[in-house]
Amino acid sequence: MTHRSLLERINYPQELRQLKRNELYTLTQELRAFILANVSKTGGHLASNLGCVELTVALHYVYNTPEDALIWDVGHQSYAHKILTGRRSKMDSLRQIGGLSGFPKRSESEYDTFDVGHSSTSISAALGMAVANQLRGKDDKVVAIIGDGSMTAGLAFEGLNNAGWLKTDMLVILNDNEMSISENVGAVSSYLSSILASRFYNTVKDKANKTLSIVPNLQKLAHKVEEHMKGMVMPSTMFEELGFNYIGPIDGHDLDQLIETLTELRNLTGPQFLHIVTKKGQGYKLAENDPITYHGVSKFNPADGMQNGKPSAPTYTQIFGQFLCDIAKIDDEFIAITPAMREGSGMVEFAKQYPDKFFDVGIAEQHAITFAGGAASKGIKPIVAIYSTFLQRGYDQLIHDVALQNVPVLFAIDRAGVVGADGPTHIGAFDLSFLRCIPNLIVMTPSDENECYQMLYTGFRLNQACAVRYPRGAGIGVDIDKTMQILPFGKGRILRKGIKIAFLAFGSMVHSALEAAHEIDATLCDMRFVKPLDVGLIQQICTEHDFIVTIEENVIMGGAGSACLEAMQLLNLSNPVLQLGIPDEFTEHGDPKLLLRAMGLDKNGILQALKNKNWI
Repeated sequence: MTHRSLLERINYPQELRQLKRNELYTLTQELRAFILANVSKTGGHLASNLGCVELTVALHYVYNTPEDALIWDVGHQSYAHKILTGRRSKMDSLRQIGGLSGFPKRSESEYDTFDVGHSSTSISAALGMAVANQLRGKDDKVVAIIGDGSMTAGLAFEGLNNAGWLKTDMLVILNDNEMSISENVGAVSSYLSSILASRFYNTVKDKANKTLSIVPNLQKLAHKVEEHMKGMVMPSTMFEELGFNYIGPIDGHDLDQLIETLTELRNLTGPQFLHIVTKKGQGYKLAENDPITYHGVSKFNPADGMQNGKPSAPTYTQIFGQFLCDIAKIDDEFIAITPAMREGSGMVEFAKQYPDKFFDVGIAEQHAITFAGGAASKGIKPIVAIYSTFLQRGYDQLIHDVALQNVPVLFAIDRAGVVGADGPTHIGAFDLSFLRCIPNLIVMTPSDENECYQMLYTGFRLNQACAVRYPRGAGIGVDIDKTMQILPFGKGRILRKGIKIAFLAFGSMVHSALEAAHEIDATLCDMRFVKPLDVGLIQQICTEHDFIVTIEENVIMGGAGSACLEAMQLLNLSNPVLQLGIPDEFTEHGDPKLLLRAMGLDKNGILQALKNKNWI
């Protein structure tokens, strides 16, 4: 008879709750080993998931999930949760087409109560659920689990502020995996945390407050004494000032203490705040020692940590990082800003060489953009490095605090178009549509590495707001001309002349269109600028060709193709037009090449679309 591990016997939390307390420790070890083995084969978020194994086990052990709702902020910590909620056998399909999402996803499991991917949404979502429970007379519990990095965003504090005011029953768990816990763990701290979490303490506290309210001055004195005593062992009373009952910090890897504390908190009313301290990469020394490198990984060898699948050609992200270092050598009056994406945006070397010019503002996209607008208004040229998907979060600031002010800010927009394994929460499919409608903003789309480099320089030298949007991953291997050239403003270029059919291609789609153009002897234009559009080139091409095809790695609705149609209407041009791009749906996770092929945005897909129109 084959011996089954504890983990193999746990398919759902109901089975987890039948385990004895000492068995839970074995389960956490098996979970950690399972996560490491699987992520090494599929890639994904590793360090953060290894760090919250005990918390996940404790939550499902204490709470009656899925009736009790767990909202995982961002989702970088949700792998153990997926494994324990019926998806263990599918973890080898993580982040692949048709497989499990790398983030919580409501359509995937009833245990995933809210789709996440952008940070700092959990508290607001949890409050909405808690209020809904209250209105419907349900006693189901709601827990938001948020990391310390996500607490840098204003949205988290908006949620806290509202929850404290409403006094709604809910629990917020701050998973703090950055600060040292050596001074906070131990017998005294554990004892005080358990006292502060107990029903007895909170009952006495409530009764005392009611009694002392008769004598307001005495109540204020008692409150100050309590704050002082708690402040001796706690980092701050800020969360209590927001209306929460604050507990902690406690060791997030002490399973017994987690279970006891959560059991007490589950029975309390009103907004509760539990501060736990964990270590990223817990149980895997390489990730413990370098949690940034092991935050998001491609396939790797667990024995030595060597990662596979690194592109041979430089990535667009690396091109941007090189541009920053190069421009810093010749221009002193600029700063580079990122909302917590130093590594992801390729800014590590620049931050090291020019620390006085580098500003990481945390997960605060709105602040990053208004901060840039303020600096630009005083003559400093800001460069904002931001993912396309995260630029959405600062859209009002982009309009109101940059474009309306008409100040020169350069936006280096990474991860534009299909992003692959991170899926619909991170796809950069909408930026051309939402950028081109903003006055005082230039939008450029590079088709290769050199064009990206020159567009960044061109945008830097323009005296107005400018966006350069480029895809994730490597280019085609074009050498970069470091002499830095300002491109002809608002002008595209003809890369190939043919007959009958003309492609108006934007950015990353130029090379797929070029392959198709060679096949059918068509003309290909690298349009370069989405705004201002090269109207003269469009007029010339429409005059010389029967059919026009626009192609972009952006949603078709309102994108670059729509801009071409608008220009043709103004010019009274009536050529038949085929628009190719990302369809009106959220693109799922998977290999980018396969996703583009499925959307008909490779050579064969383009040719098939032309055949369907009977143009070839």
